[in-house]
Amino acid sequence: MAITKEDVKHVAKLSRLEFSEDEIQDFTEKFASVLEYVDKLKEVDTKGVEPTYHPHPVKNVMREDVVKESLSREKALSNAPDKQNGYFKIPKVLG
Repeated sequence: MAITKEDVKHVAKLSRLEFSEDEIQDFTEKFASVLEYVDKLKEVDTKGVEPTYHPHPVKNVMREDVVKESLSREKALSNAPDKQNGYFKIPKVLG
């Protein structure tokens, strides 16, 4: 599949990007190079090869959840720089 300057301009418009003519020419060549490489990959025999979703085996490394007593309100607020009515008091962030 050949990439044209019009294709690059169309993608740029959809992306709300503006490019100079030199940049459009450069992207046209780069995109064409990428598609040539993809076409080359299509020649590889992949029969019997399982899809690889990640190069390393993925396993859950988190510990099991254990129900235990949580901090008391007083302990949680003990180092708070400012508190009010049993809650953290923070500066107003909305006008």
